[in-house]
Amino acid sequence: MAGLDLLDALALVVYLGGWTTYNWITDSSPFARYGLSFAMNLQRRRWMQVLLRRDLRMIDTAILSGLQQGTGFYASACIFAIGGCFALLGATDRIASIAADLSFAGPVERRLVEVKLLGLVAIFSFAFFKFGWAYRLFNYCSILIGAIPSRAEAERDPATAQAAVRRAATMNQLAALNFNAGLRAVFFALAYLGWFVGPYVLMLMTVLVIAILGNRQFFSAARYAVGTDGALEPGRTGKEAVDAPAHPVGEETQIFP
Repeated sequence: MAGLDLLDALALVVYLGGWTTYNWITDSSPFARYGLSFAMNLQRRRWMQVLLRRDLRMIDTAILSGLQQGTGFYASACIFAIGGCFALLGATDRIASIAADLSFAGPVERRLVEVKLLGLVAIFSFAFFKFGWAYRLFNYCSILIGAIPSRAEAERDPATAQAAVRRAATMNQLAALNFNAGLRAVFFALAYLGWFVGPYVLMLMTVLVIAILGNRQFFSAARYAVGTDGALEPGRTGKEAVDAPAHPVGEETQIFP
C-alpha cells in the first residue's frame, strides 16, 4: 500500500492485535469470569428473577428505556464521527502538514493520511453496527419481558415462567455484549488517533488504552462493588479488595454453555 512503510504496518499489527487480544480476554478467555462485564451478567439474570416476583413492571420498562436511549446516543455519535471523517478527507494536505511539523514525526504522504482516515471510518462504522444491533436487541428484550408471566401465573406454571425469564435474561446479555463491543471500539478509536502523529504514538496509545480498560474491567472499585456485597468501608476505594486473589463471580453468568 502506497505510503505504508514497515514501521506503520508493525504499528497497525500491534493495534489490531491488542484490540483482538483484549476482546478475547474480556469476553471469551478463562479470565473473563473475573471481569466486571461477567459480574454484570449475573446481575442481569438476578434482575429478571426479581422482575418475575413483581406484579407491576413499570420500573423494568423504564430501565430498558434508559438502556436504549444510551445505546441510541452512541449510535448517533458514531454517525456524526463518520461524517466528520469524510469531511476531513478534503483536508488531507493540511493534516499531513500538521503531522510533519511535529518534531517526532517524519514526512507524511497524503495517501497515507487518506488511508488512516478511511480506517477511522471503518472503526466508527463497526461501532455503529454494534450499537445499532444492541439497540434492536434491547427492544427485543422489552418484548420478551412483556411475555414473562405474572407472578400468579408463574406460581401455577413455574417451568414456563423460568424459561421466559431465561430468554429475556439471555437477550439482555447479548444486547449488553454488543453494546460493550461498540463502546470498546470507540475507546480504541481514540488510540487510533495516535497514528496521525506517528506509528510509535499509535503503539503507545494502544498499550495505554488497554491498560485503562483492563484496570476498569478487572481491578476497579466498580468490579469490587458488583462482585461482592457492594459495601465499601470508609476510606476504601475497592482496590484493596481486588488486589487480593480474585474469585469467580459465579458460573450462572455464562450466556452459553
